Amino acid sequence: MSAEAIIRMPDEKNGVILRGHPMHFLVTGENTKHTSMFDWTIPPGFATGYYVHRLQEKTFYLLEGECEWHVGDRSVRAAPGTYLFIPPGVPHNITNVSEKPARVLMTVSPPGHEHYFEELAKLAAHGAPDPEVLADLRSRYDTDQLSTLTTRT
Repeated sequence: MSAEAIIRMPDEKNGVILRGHPMHFLVTGENTKHTSMFDWTIPPGFATGYYVHRLQEKTFYLLEGECEWHVGDRSVRAAPGTYLFIPPGVPHNITNVSEKPARVLMTVSPPGHEHYFEELAKLAAHGAPDPEVLADLRSRYDTDQLSTLTTRT
């Protein structure tokens, strides 16, 4: 962990490509012991499937596009400016319900989830990952998948 302030200018990009769209790492476990923050571009039609974290808490703030979240027993059709806080143990998903990419700021606490996305990007670089390998990856990063990940694209 660094003891220096982090300033990211718009042209400074660090992160991975997921399904052809960027996920920029704004702050990670290298910088702080409290949270990771990502600027995630979600492709049209992408859906995470329903999942839950045992320890992690997450926030989402929709910057662009239109997404739908299922959080516990609630459904939220989100427009830009929508904010969600999801504590550990609450099942949730996210779906980009529009025909355009959506963009969210996402935090994951504690930090370290950036390593999940790094490994996922490598697995998905050549198509859909093997389901057993993906299940192992999710398990190692505090993610219990409760339904299938889907996408229209």
